[in-house]
Amino acid sequence: MKRFFILLCLFSLSFSEEGLKAYQVYPFKQTPFIPNISFLLDTSLVLRNENNLDTLEVPGFLHGHGEEHAHGEFNREKGFNLNYGELFLNAPVDPYFELYVTIPFSEEGVQLEEAYAVTRGLPHGFQVKAGKFRSSFGRLNSQHPHLWDFAQQPLIYRVFFGEGLVEKGVQINWLAPLPLYLLFGLEVLQGENERSFGVKGFTLNTKRDGSGSEVRIGDAFRPGLFVGFLKTSFDLGSLSLLTGLSYALGNVRSIEEEEAFKGKVGIYGVDLTAKYFVDSYTYIALQSEYIHRNTEGTLYRYDEFGDLTALYAEKRQGGFYVQAVWQFSRRWRAGFQYNLITRNEVREADQREDLPDNLPAYYGVLEFRPTEFSRVRFQLGQNRALYEEGERKTINELILQLTFAIGAHGAHPF
Repeated sequence: MKRFFILLCLFSLSFSEEGLKAYQVYPFKQTPFIPNISFLLDTSLVLRNENNLDTLEVPGFLHGHGEEHAHGEFNREKGFNLNYGELFLNAPVDPYFELYVTIPFSEEGVQLEEAYAVTRGLPHGFQVKAGKFRSSFGRLNSQHPHLWDFAQQPLIYRVFFGEGLVEKGVQINWLAPLPLYLLFGLEVLQGENERSFGVKGFTLNTKRDGSGSEVRIGDAFRPGLFVGFLKTSFDLGSLSLLTGLSYALGNVRSIEEEEAFKGKVGIYGVDLTAKYFVDSYTYIALQSEYIHRNTEGTLYRYDEFGDLTALYAEKRQGGFYVQAVWQFSRRWRAGFQYNLITRNEVREADQREDLPDNLPAYYGVLEFRPTEFSRVRFQLGQNRALYEEGERKTINELILQLTFAIGAHGAHPF
């Protein structure tokens, strides 16, 4: 409570008379408040040796019943895909806040992906973000799809976060007053991501046939997800380094067919990016993240007699990706990404499930950018992490991806 009071005082002091005078305009002019507007379109042609990905699963992570493939998954269909259109808006609200909105469009519908306000000019290096936004967990999660170096998220992100860790909540950042970049952050989020968390309770019957009594598992406490991160960067001549540590702690509520789970989950990650600039246009970049998830709680399942049982269960799962991108001219670049799930331990009571680990996926990319507003990308990939009825499947695919942008858009992040 004391820390919150101090932060509130700092926030109040930022609303100074000088700040108001700096922003006053007489007579009133709309120009400072007109939003920057941009629109992105992403479409692709996919050639793949598998007709239906809905029947495939990553054992211990994703189940192949179709529902795992959420709204707006990119490059999902063989043939032509309209992956997304994305509308971005941002503008200052007043001297103290700036508003950002991201609205993606797809053939399935429209959603409000991000809508948040950020403080401007808080003292002592503080900044507050509130609304719905991409968490700053890890290196890649906060980036929008058009900023990815490949046509899809790394495998470990897909199995842990699905379309990404996008939550309602508040974020507080503090930039340390040091010669190098050192950022500390804390997020308090709702915890609704269905891949790793979840807040909605469920009701089960003590008999599979519904003839028993009902057992109600209540909703998890909300907000139920807490994320902390540390990020730093520094330069060594022409070499720039960016690294970070992240940790997420939250509740789990999930139900699927005849199984349900209630528990806690902790996810930690470490990331490193190194970028060597040869000249103004050419560079070589190496990037890697390792993410590990610990889940434990109560698993509800029907036994062979149709009776509901409750037993202790835990998961220890993790993996990484490493990628290299070489921009060898002003308009051309190439890259390679290696993904591997290295740990996949699931225990129910005292029994360990026999699940595969060392699940790989590989992707190579060649990209041409005629201008900053258009991109043509060729990607060749192989995914060997998917199974069908216990048998490993090797998915080979070739993607031609086209991305176009109009309107004002900010500089790409490092």
